[in-house]
Amino acid sequence: MIPQFNSKWNLVKNYQNSALGLFILSMGLFKKIVIADRFAIWATQGFDVEKTLNFFEAWATSLSYTFQLYFDFSGYTDMAIGAALLFNIKLPINFNSPYKASDIQDFWRRWHITLSRFLRDYIYIPLGGNKKGNLRTYNNLLITFILGGIWHGAGWTFVFWGGLHGIALIIHRIWKQLGFALNRYLACFVTFNFVNIAWVFFRAKTWGDALKVLSGMIDLNTIAISPNFLHLLNYIDYSPFFNSTGTTNNAIFTTVTLEYLFVFSVVTFAMPNSIQISNLAPHAGKIIFKLNMKWAIVLVFFIFTSIINMFFGSTIPSEFLYFNF
Repeated sequence: MIPQFNSKWNLVKNYQNSALGLFILSMGLFKKIVIADRFAIWATQGFDVEKTLNFFEAWATSLSYTFQLYFDFSGYTDMAIGAALLFNIKLPINFNSPYKASDIQDFWRRWHITLSRFLRDYIYIPLGGNKKGNLRTYNNLLITFILGGIWHGAGWTFVFWGGLHGIALIIHRIWKQLGFALNRYLACFVTFNFVNIAWVFFRAKTWGDALKVLSGMIDLNTIAISPNFLHLLNYIDYSPFFNSTGTTNNAIFTTVTLEYLFVFSVVTFAMPNSIQISNLAPHAGKIIFKLNMKWAIVLVFFIFTSIINMFFGSTIPSEFLYFNF
């Protein structure tokens, strides 16, 4: 960073950097306000308000938080990178489509890259890394990720979340040493679902909240689909899609929830990320973003939609999730 601050070349106007910075900034704003804040409503309702959850409600709750966390954190990272580019400063890349990871090690190479690098350089390697035999390596992994959990918060749920990821990395190393392998798509599916389940402990304020969500996710006896589900086919009725069993009828889980989960699952798993679009990382591939009318329209759409949602969207104040950490 310091050489960039000292460079006189960074005092020169760079219209390519300015345009790219504004585009990435607007994309991050859109991720936060339009996507993450909407998922936050459903995640909060499921984790903090409802006393019990049926099968569909529990999965909608966990997935809503999984996507809320991703788009919130990825969004503010884009905003920081975009704002810095306006001044010709290039910040480190922090996300690279982590939910596309095919194993848990790949996930941590893509998720919160700067934190992963810090944990590696200042905890894992000083402990001995993988240079002192398998048992010591497993011990170092577990310690590193338990401390990574504590870094996020002084609570047993954070410790347990870190321990889960440490154990997953140990299992992954043993799996590779034994020469096993999964089909890539199946591997991505397993990795994503592990991460999704682990996020439940990360989000839950108490053990009871975590168990409430997890028990609903595996309780097939509570599958209850409202007759209004049929209206999903013609998009004319936004009555509750998730109809509680044994609880009050919860109108927060609607067809809109399902639509958001579907649309932004496609965005997350099938579309290029901001790094690929802007070619900010080495070997990211062909530059997709260019100074032309098409991308100008996309930029205006991001900004206009974000502003509309800021002033006419939810009245509930929404801070960045990582403000808590």
